[in-house]
Amino acid sequence: MPTLHYNAVWLSDIHLGNKDCKAEFLLEFLHNISVDTLYLVGDIVDMWQMEKQFRWPDSHNRVMHELMAMSNRGTRVVYLPGNHDAPIQKYAGMSFGDIQIERELVHTTASGKRYLVLHGDQFDADVALGKFHAWIGDKGYDLLLFLNRWCNRFRAWRNNHYWSLAGYIKKHIKGANKAIERYRNAGCDYAAERGLDGIICGHIHHPESMMINGVHYINDGDWVENCSALVESRNGELSLVHFHEYLKQRTHIAVLADAVKPNRAA
Repeated sequence: MPTLHYNAVWLSDIHLGNKDCKAEFLLEFLHNISVDTLYLVGDIVDMWQMEKQFRWPDSHNRVMHELMAMSNRGTRVVYLPGNHDAPIQKYAGMSFGDIQIERELVHTTASGKRYLVLHGDQFDADVALGKFHAWIGDKGYDLLLFLNRWCNRFRAWRNNHYWSLAGYIKKHIKGANKAIERYRNAGCDYAAERGLDGIICGHIHHPESMMINGVHYINDGDWVENCSALVESRNGELSLVHFHEYLKQRTHIAVLADAVKPNRAA
């Protein structure tokens, strides 16, 4: 199977240890790409959830092994811990094996654009609506994930591909959209103050790419609901990749490759 190569890939909010982590989808994505630099943009391991209930299935273990194997194969791996893996933040500036740990850094694309990279929990104070509203939001999100889980079990039974019901519902909740807007603006202001071209983050599980007052805002999404990543092509172009769109692209490449094979029939 042909492998897609990228200058850089950004993954965040994988939430290993959480029952809603889509580890199998992520493994398939990782097994079919090669990348020069891999950014793990926070909440890779869900230590919050694991404190409540320890859960570590084999697929989650295989994701960790694959990330370490990529670093051993020559991929530069940078881990930027977020709020769910906050204990790792104290090791910023250090390396564990071949994995570099940073709280934030600047990535320069092949086209010369400079982007601030960080998880995004740094902006919680700009988004917060108070403790009660935060509690309501947390409980509401748990319900969304529950509905999302059962919706996709039904879809799988009907042989339909994965679809983010949680993401669809969030887009239609006024309060959620207001919080996302505040988050975007806080991130873009932070990048603009540093004279950068843009910001790449995660944290809010809402993949998107847009220009805000001359600053390129990109959220690479998550592997709990949206199954998305940000990738940089050879020429420095940045684009969001959703797992099932990626599957279609990979199938198309395979069909083309098969079509150009020489006919060895006698």
